[in-house]
Amino acid sequence: MTFSVLLTVVRLCHYLQDPHLVARFQNICGVRGTFTTTGSSKVADRAHSHNNGACHHHVAGEDDRENLSSVGAGEGEIISKVKPLRKNSLTGDDGQEFLIDNRFLYYLFTFGTELGNETFYITFFPFITWNVDAFISRRLIMVWVWVMYLGQCTKDVLGWSRPASPPVVKVEVFYNSEYSMPSTHAMSGTAIPFALYFMTYGRWEYPSTLGFILALCWCLLVCSSRIYMGMHSVLDVIAGFLYSILILCFFLPILDLIDGFNLTCRYAPIIIISLHLGLGLFSFTLDTWSTSRGDTAQILGTGAGIALASHVNYHLGLMPDLTPDQLPLSMPALSPSLVAVVMLRLVVGVLVLLATRAVMKAITIPLVCRVFRVPTDDLRKARQHMEVELPYRYIVYGTVGFNVVFLVPLLFSYMQLS
Repeated sequence: MTFSVLLTVVRLCHYLQDPHLVARFQNICGVRGTFTTTGSSKVADRAHSHNNGACHHHVAGEDDRENLSSVGAGEGEIISKVKPLRKNSLTGDDGQEFLIDNRFLYYLFTFGTELGNETFYITFFPFITWNVDAFISRRLIMVWVWVMYLGQCTKDVLGWSRPASPPVVKVEVFYNSEYSMPSTHAMSGTAIPFALYFMTYGRWEYPSTLGFILALCWCLLVCSSRIYMGMHSVLDVIAGFLYSILILCFFLPILDLIDGFNLTCRYAPIIIISLHLGLGLFSFTLDTWSTSRGDTAQILGTGAGIALASHVNYHLGLMPDLTPDQLPLSMPALSPSLVAVVMLRLVVGVLVLLATRAVMKAITIPLVCRVFRVPTDDLRKARQHMEVELPYRYIVYGTVGFNVVFLVPLLFSYMQLS
């Protein structure tokens, strides 16, 4: 009986990993590949061009219905010819054009997948730090760092490729050269909302049912978006979700211990820097160079910078945590002045972070290349050296993380925006 159960599980895994399952989901959602049939190519040729992610539409008429039916579109439907919004991060390939006949789902899942990209992280975490709750933010970032690190390392150990195309339509190609199992988007899309829910439960006053529903919707949107984008099989996404839940079950109970150590231990700065750097070095030994190596170093650098700044703030008496008698917190009443202050903090803070990243990048890459005698004629090739990519990402994003918690709040105090 044990063997039959195991055989059933293996068959289920093979089914969930089948790229045709992804293709069917895409078809249901209105995504059509131009590689499928000659008819679909004719429709692609009749569609208007796509520039920088903007969809230009072709309305189906009498002469087009035969061709539209070949790609699954019906009479009178609107067909949009688009290309992936970003080029492949490793090869520079801009992907193949495809057709969509459900613009709402296209934009919805594009938004969902952006909830796991750098643009979201560089705005969401600072927003929580500056405008909501710095205590929650620094702990949430700790969870995010471990979830993403373990997910990236597991990808490199397993080495599973992305779903095959065809039959899958590559709506996104930016991460297409990286490995697939598990989906780190699904992992972050599970860990962030549910960790946020459990950390704020009892600390903030809000309907717990509503909070759980929002966390679940966030999770489902991110997970399903990775299948829609053609980046992951259903098995990758399910594994990412379960893996993230497992990590949360382990880390949430010990967050008090880790956070207390980072804030109070006199040797915490040395341990924080060496631990995150050591983890980065380990990840670079798992496989040949790819953008996931840089992403891992970037995540570790951000986590180290946040932890160091929190330690400094604690010992300088800056941004002190609330005492138990000040809890629970309630949402303030929205007013034009409050919204204006919140938006001003976000804009000023993000501009400082972007400037920090640009300046540190301009300084660090040439400096590291000079130290390790790596030619700088082609920066893409130069960054494929571990001795360049690891310190560059670690230093640049460590500084960005440090400024999120230390420099920007000081600037807000000076500008009377605290």
